[in-house]
Amino acid sequence: MSVRVRYAPSPTGSPHVGGLRTAIYNWLLAQKEGGQFLVRLEDTDRTPGRYVPESAYDLEESFHYVGMMPDEGWFTGGPVGPYVQSQRLRIYLGYADKLVAEGHAYHCYCTREELDTMRQEQIAKGLPTGYDRRHRYLTPEQRAAFEAEGRSHVVRLAMPLEGVQVLQDEIRGEIQFENSLQDDQVLLKSDGFPTYFLACTVDDHLMKITHVLRGEEWLPSAPKMLQLYDVLGWQRPKFAHLPVIVGTDRKKLAKRHGDTQIRTFMEQGYLPEALINFLVLLGWSAGDENRELFTIPELIERFSLAGIAESPAVFDYEKLKWMNGHYIRQSEPGRIIGMCLPYLRKAGLVPEALPSTATDQEKETYRIEWLDYVRAVMPLEIERMKVLSEVTELVGFFFQKMDYPIGYEEKAVAKWFGVSYLKPMLAQEIAAFEALPEWTSQNVEQILHSLVDTMGLKLADVVHPTRVATTGRTVGPGLFETLHALGRERVLERLRAVLERA
Repeated sequence: MSVRVRYAPSPTGSPHVGGLRTAIYNWLLAQKEGGQFLVRLEDTDRTPGRYVPESAYDLEESFHYVGMMPDEGWFTGGPVGPYVQSQRLRIYLGYADKLVAEGHAYHCYCTREELDTMRQEQIAKGLPTGYDRRHRYLTPEQRAAFEAEGRSHVVRLAMPLEGVQVLQDEIRGEIQFENSLQDDQVLLKSDGFPTYFLACTVDDHLMKITHVLRGEEWLPSAPKMLQLYDVLGWQRPKFAHLPVIVGTDRKKLAKRHGDTQIRTFMEQGYLPEALINFLVLLGWSAGDENRELFTIPELIERFSLAGIAESPAVFDYEKLKWMNGHYIRQSEPGRIIGMCLPYLRKAGLVPEALPSTATDQEKETYRIEWLDYVRAVMPLEIERMKVLSEVTELVGFFFQKMDYPIGYEEKAVAKWFGVSYLKPMLAQEIAAFEALPEWTSQNVEQILHSLVDTMGLKLADVVHPTRVATTGRTVGPGLFETLHALGRERVLERLRAVLERA
């Protein structure tokens, strides 16, 4: 049978990195084996505060972002849909009725107050909390009496009272669960919505899922789902429970470690290939201990469940930044420039793109004044960029209106504008730059070297105050290339402003 895997998120909020890693592993396995990757929306938990239907859009957008489109799913369609659980309620109800009729499940009429009292009594006696099966063996007369009272009911799974459920996990090996320690899990709630246990098991079977890859936090649900497969006479899929992701403090990854939402990483400017490469390595190894950078085709070729570890995986934000910086520098410059333009426009450094109704002359002017300038300055800072959102800070001085002291770093000014030779040096620079027949980085470099000779200074004595005067900062790309990219008019305007006020 062809490999069929699924990623089945719940719309409880913006998707996070743990869920995306699970999706990536499923997708890679399908790609490796020539199978199908499904996405299913598990939206049956309607608890107020947990159900966030709008987050389905974030989930969909995250797939588009990483370029990991499903073969079947709620936004692509497919032959075994619908792929939204709230649209499949009749299916779950039918199987719940079947389980009750065959004695594998039963109606429970306990009220919330009765369940709360039961729990309190268990806690007072120092007993494990859980349903005590008080309605598992009701007589027909007792059931009829509860129905006559108008009580609603849930459907509970009748777990065996002895024996074990054995899970052959693809990562962790054989795991045994004592049946006597398992609760009689609610399968169908009184409002007609199924719980995860019933809906997920039914859908995985009907959608012909062969492998279930999910986080290890779902291990406690395994014995009840295995019981459902057995009593319904269905073949079990292969299960693989993925290791938990932790922070550098070895505690489960949470907001205290930093933002974990995929949307945040998208907004900060992490490239999809960097995010995929990084997340795959959180729990999986290709066997090359010292290798960390893989292309997507390489990951597909080398991925296997055997490479997934049991031990927790550490999410290191700094490592992700390093990896993203690598992929930025490996990308075509035009791609990075195009991805950076929205940040520059949002910051007001570059005007919005012209509408389609603009004339050819307007488009040409926009290209010359803005796009060509962006293309000239961006390559100078790509080497230092770790995330795309840094672009506004890195190249801002190229676009900002700088009129000394506006736009200048105080520390930079304090360090380099106090030198005694500043004014004569700036005056000579301005005159020499004005007289240059052609504005090139080589000619600019020659001017600054000539100042070193004529004024008896070291090159650093000229370079640093010139950098501060033209960029407002002490750190940046090569000064000669920077001055060339800024252009003669901007350089002269800034040098004159500093000379007049210094």
